[in-house]
Amino acid sequence: MPQQRSAGVIVFKRDGRVRGGRVYLLLDYGRFWDFPKGHVEAGEDDLSAALRELREETGISDARVVEGFGHEIQYFFRDKVRGLVRKTVVFFLAETGTREIRISHEHEGGAFLPFDRAVERVTYKNAKETLMTAEAFLKQSAVG
Repeated sequence: MPQQRSAGVIVFKRDGRVRGGRVYLLLDYGRFWDFPKGHVEAGEDDLSAALRELREETGISDARVVEGFGHEIQYFFRDKVRGLVRKTVVFFLAETGTREIRISHEHEGGAFLPFDRAVERVTYKNAKETLMTAEAFLKQSAVG
């Protein structure tokens, strides 16, 4: 069975106007809302790929990675050419001070949302679980 590896970033910024003090970045892929992510290219490590994808998809280049967080998900999808593919995505957590994002041609929009609204907006169950894991990590760490 073909396999594919991607890397992404759960991005947050501080916002004292919302409960919890943080907002999370989600991107509108047209048919679903999810985090910035993309394929790990040959010779690239997971973190480098995640930060490159973040820059390409949002223009964010000031991401400060939160040490100690890593979350991996796996799922299957059907490719028209390759058939059933097993995909692994590793997510990192990072803080940004960037106020405005620059959406790439791959997306229809994006938004920074408070945790509760972000959980509602993100489309897939595994993405919701990933966001909940990140929020719990931040609440328990010195970063949060």
